[in-house]
Amino acid sequence: MSEHVIETSGLTRYFGARAAVLQVDLQVPRGGVTALAGRNGAGKTTLIRMLLGLLEPTRGSATVLGHDCRHLPPEVRGRVGYLAEGHHVYGWMRVGECGRFQSRFYPQWNEDVFRGVIDYFRLSPKSRAKNLSRGERAGLCLALTLAPEPELLILDDPALGLDPAARRALVEAIVYVTRQAERTILLSSHLLADVERVADRIAVIDNGILRASCSLETFRSRVRRFVLRFSKPPSELPAIPGLLDSTRKDNELALTIANSDQSTEQALAGLGADHVEDVPIGLEDAFISYVGDRGQRNFFMQDCGVSA
Repeated sequence: MSEHVIETSGLTRYFGARAAVLQVDLQVPRGGVTALAGRNGAGKTTLIRMLLGLLEPTRGSATVLGHDCRHLPPEVRGRVGYLAEGHHVYGWMRVGECGRFQSRFYPQWNEDVFRGVIDYFRLSPKSRAKNLSRGERAGLCLALTLAPEPELLILDDPALGLDPAARRALVEAIVYVTRQAERTILLSSHLLADVERVADRIAVIDNGILRASCSLETFRSRVRRFVLRFSKPPSELPAIPGLLDSTRKDNELALTIANSDQSTEQALAGLGADHVEDVPIGLEDAFISYVGDRGQRNFFMQDCGVSA
């Protein structure tokens, strides 16, 4: 049994002349939660659709549960749960009917799981799906996805469009699901607060390019913010390796830097600041700086080191 549930090599998809996903090499380890993070339009859904065999790659390859994603047999598809963005259901069906319809496709269907999730979201089996709120529809879709007890759970922006209360309920349900050690979850999201609550690892995709694949702790530690204070307005900023963002305010200069090392410290010391402070930075601010348009974009972040 491979230690990686998902593996891609050079995975690429073009739409006309535009690369939606470009040369992605991604490994998702078995167990735990990997967050696929990126801005809207970054390529997250396109990547997921290729992994599920719903979209043909232009080039490259991918395996899911050890099988080529372009030819997933039904028994392997039965081990994968997929919650698509938008939470599509048959509106004319009642909640209970949705469960009975879905169960016919899955020999491993667990009715207790289905009932438990719809009870958690306070859904009546007799309610028409078309009359459910967005949050309730998300709960129904989560119940339909979890009841087959999938080995791999792929969630594509599940909280998109939900109000704060519905988002919290959905995230809490996902947190509960992650307690099963053998289940692997790939969670696509641009909501970093949700990612921080549930994920062990983060894969950052930006304009179709994978720019980080590492533990959440590694990502936090590799993006740092330095605040430099001067006795007079600072001069023009020289090139600093890994610079993501810089902000000036009077005699103060704030720099966000990825993969800082001894050479970074030497570069900062050469700026002649009276005081240099290493300021803690949250995951959301680190992510926004990392995928921003202002800084360098030629490096890749991973657990075992950094390669350009």
